[in-house]
Amino acid sequence: MGGNRGTSKRPSMFEVAKLAGVSHQTVSRVINDSPDVSAATRAKVQAAIKQLDYRPSNSARALASHRSRTIGLIAGGLRFFGPISAISSIETVARSHGLFMSVMMVHEALCSQSDFEELCGTFNEQNVDAFIFLTPTDAMFEAACRTQINQPRVFVTSTHGGLSISEGLRMIRQRDRGKVSFVGIDQWGAMDEVVRLLGEYGHRRALYFAGPSEWRDSATRLDAWVKLSMAKSISSVTVRCDTWDSSEAYGRMNHLLDSIGRAGGVLPTAVVAANDSQAVGIARALHEHGVRIPQDVSLIGFDDMPAMDNMFPPLSTVRPNFEQLGIAAMRETLRLLGEGDEVAFPAAAHGVGLIPATVIPRSSLGRSARR
Repeated sequence: MGGNRGTSKRPSMFEVAKLAGVSHQTVSRVINDSPDVSAATRAKVQAAIKQLDYRPSNSARALASHRSRTIGLIAGGLRFFGPISAISSIETVARSHGLFMSVMMVHEALCSQSDFEELCGTFNEQNVDAFIFLTPTDAMFEAACRTQINQPRVFVTSTHGGLSISEGLRMIRQRDRGKVSFVGIDQWGAMDEVVRLLGEYGHRRALYFAGPSEWRDSATRLDAWVKLSMAKSISSVTVRCDTWDSSEAYGRMNHLLDSIGRAGGVLPTAVVAANDSQAVGIARALHEHGVRIPQDVSLIGFDDMPAMDNMFPPLSTVRPNFEQLGIAAMRETLRLLGEGDEVAFPAAAHGVGLIPATVIPRSSLGRSARR
């Protein structure tokens, strides 16, 4: 029976040390898996831990490392599927390494430079060991680069935007640049596969619905689409949206269909949306105008949000590996803290380690209708 099970008081590291006949520093070294402990001593300490049902706190783990074992995470885009999925993976990896995540969520478009610096100041009061920044917009990315902090920082962001990665890096003090890492999704690779599939299915005319310009994902996907579709001789018209919302895409698609109808024009054979929410609005507009998917127009989205496989017809889309993105961000953090090996990324571009995204072909993608 555990020596402390009959009381409500949580056993301390000093009680473990007393029972094992060692110092509390030795208990701390065992907790932190230090090699500087003999096998016999380690066994005594572990037996005492088990007997007392002792659960080491973050502060106990910090004694040997002189660290808080806390990572500060500032994240924007919390209304969206991708960031939430990445944060979940980051927290899981952190917990598996005995680290505590302290998270602050901000509005990606409204977070100012002073707001960002205030958040970092709050984290510094917690003595965080490192920062992870989920910066989906140019405003957040610039604020995160300009903020002067001493700890390692890992950015989860896209390769393209109004501010390039190299420009952002130059905003960081030169002495701190060796403690910075960038990770993201290989959106160019995914868009290359989308364009390849469209060509394979015979599509030569397409509409592309772009996301809001201040989002770095949107900028990256649009840049990739324009260059890659041109290289594959796909004639493309871009529809620029101010939001990711399905309602805006629905309204814009309705307007286009009405205009084409009045002018006696010809529909494109494919529509590519910068995210799945837009694709949902586009699908509704097409249905209401009697345009069949995919017999008349094929439709492809991006993100593979939940339930996209149950649309009618099921939506072809791109599935970014958000789980691996979060894992890579946390592993980069551990590397910068000297607690992990260098991460081997499948691809890299513009200084960003990239995680793959896979095209998921479903029934909304068909062969081009002959017009």
